[in-house]
Amino acid sequence: MQEIYNKKYNFRAWLPENKIEPAALEQIHNLSQLPDIHQWIAVMPDVHPGFGMPIGGVLALTENIVPNAVGVDIGCGVLALSTNLEHHQVRPKVETLLREFLREIPVGFKKRSTPLASKLWHKMPASPIVRREEKNARLQIGSLGGGNHFIEIQQDQHGHIWLMIHSGSRNLGKQIADHYDKQARRELSSRNINFPPGLAWLEFDSHTGREYFQAMQFAVDFAAENRRQMAQLCLQVLQRHFPDFQWEQQAETIHNYAAREEHYGTTVTVHRKGAVLARGKVAIPGTMGTASYIAQGLENPASFCSCAHGAGRVLGRKEARRKLDSQEVMNHLEKQKIVLVTPDRGAAIEEASAAYKDIEEVMEYQQQLVKPLLRLTPMGVIKG
Repeated sequence: MQEIYNKKYNFRAWLPENKIEPAALEQIHNLSQLPDIHQWIAVMPDVHPGFGMPIGGVLALTENIVPNAVGVDIGCGVLALSTNLEHHQVRPKVETLLREFLREIPVGFKKRSTPLASKLWHKMPASPIVRREEKNARLQIGSLGGGNHFIEIQQDQHGHIWLMIHSGSRNLGKQIADHYDKQARRELSSRNINFPPGLAWLEFDSHTGREYFQAMQFAVDFAAENRRQMAQLCLQVLQRHFPDFQWEQQAETIHNYAAREEHYGTTVTVHRKGAVLARGKVAIPGTMGTASYIAQGLENPASFCSCAHGAGRVLGRKEARRKLDSQEVMNHLEKQKIVLVTPDRGAAIEEASAAYKDIEEVMEYQQQLVKPLLRLTPMGVIKG
């Protein structure tokens, strides 16, 4: 669809305005009160309420950086790997493969007893919160977490097998986000500066602003290393079962981060919260039991070269537990021959497809932002 522009709240959106929930629209209004917005706010078609800034939003600022416009799971993203395996080879072994993945990879609140080797720690910043969290974070590299994070075995429309991993920076990102949001609130309050709810900012060129940006970048690198390590463990499992196995190409996209970029002739700090950079190949996951996409980013300047990061929620986690029937969720997966492996089947209801927007509708709305290349349907999924 064509973008819409709301002059009152200064945003451009790639979905009908009546599809934006009132709570998300209120948060967009709060965003519009920030003092240094560059051009406009960009709203992706998977938008839904977050904390401070809605998830599925893109914000470019000229002077400041806002921790809650990045989010708590800093660097969360998706790594998708294609393989030379075919559907008929993998289908009989899906559950076996997933259970072996699960033996290799801690999920939920679990972490490792000994850390995996990583060069990441050679570039750890001086941030006191990162130093404080180092010991715990080392044990969380190579672990999935819970919530909407997953590992899926998928097939594309040609019958080729893909591996998709969705995870983030675990507790490290949350601790960084909470610490620097608190710092931002304290600094603005000390100067008697009012700020919109949940949207305290730091001056980018201040000591605290630079410290946050470096810590945030480290959490992005941590999340990428986390996905890489999990992918390596999964690939080793596939190699044991299929001696001629090879992985062929990858697409990785991240959301929940800020980056210094040039847009409309000005260098700005672009915050992508539940949005991704639509450059090159991007992986756009659906929900548990629905398709995901590999697409070509179109670098639309009006969206600050961004697109949706997936299918946004329509039901909160507690609301999903209250409104949805767990047996119906399991029956839906079984009818589609999708294998679910999880240590907590009760929690899986929170990630049911009915708790999310329709990924096909999201892709339809963002035709100006991405061009779909491959449609990936799930064969089996691990949920924390």
